[in-house]
Amino acid sequence: MTSRDFLYALPSKVSPSAIEGLETIFHFDLEGNNGGQYTITVGEGKVNVTDGLTGEAKCVVRSTGDHFVSLATGELNPMMAVLTGKVKISNQGEMIRFAKIFGLM
Repeated sequence: MTSRDFLYALPSKVSPSAIEGLETIFHFDLEGNNGGQYTITVGEGKVNVTDGLTGEAKCVVRSTGDHFVSLATGELNPMMAVLTGKVKISNQGEMIRFAKIFGLM
């Protein structure tokens, strides 16, 4: 699995009722192997993923693509990833709010 595969699969995994009434934008800025820049927009009961960083993000996630894939597959503990600096999150409260919906926790 690549970071792109994981992120682009999110819309099919998220229940519209779980995000009803919620709106946010996330930027994923992933370097190196499996890297890339992606925007996830949540709004109107939908999750949309696009290449590039668009809009004003409420939360920016920075990491390497490989660390992100390890996090997404459960090989890397989310708390340890943040504490050791392998994953940097600009607004942890916003990420925690959506982490379970996105399958990151």
